[in-house]
Amino acid sequence: MLKHKLLHPEILYAIAGAGHGSKILITDGNYPASTKEGVCAETIYLNLAPGIVKVTEVLDTLLTAVEIEEAHVMSPATEEEPDIYKEFRQSLPHLSLVKLGRFEFYEQASSSDTCIQIVTGDQRLYANILLTIGVVKP
Repeated sequence: MLKHKLLHPEILYAIAGAGHGSKILITDGNYPASTKEGVCAETIYLNLAPGIVKVTEVLDTLLTAVEIEEAHVMSPATEEEPDIYKEFRQSLPHLSLVKLGRFEFYEQASSSDTCIQIVTGDQRLYANILLTIGVVKP
């Protein structure tokens, strides 16, 4: 039996095959998942209903199983920061969020480095996060 909180077999399989520098994309319900999927990415749909499951719930669960060294977020064209960033920072207090414009985010998330794309039903705006897997130290 696993000791961490992550139990989803397809997500476990995808991250077990990933390594340092591989990327994990967690999307909100507005993300164009079918047209912006990475060429090597496994897509997991957790969008049961509007608002279920939330990106932050997936993020916090993933953090029990994998080390993260970098986090990119989709940033609006306006100067006002989305509220979701506060929650991302609470989950990732050791990292600074790297802000990317919408199309730059799509390009990064669609790269061959993205090993898994987890689609949620989160309705919060700009609740997309692209995580880079770090090194597990001995």
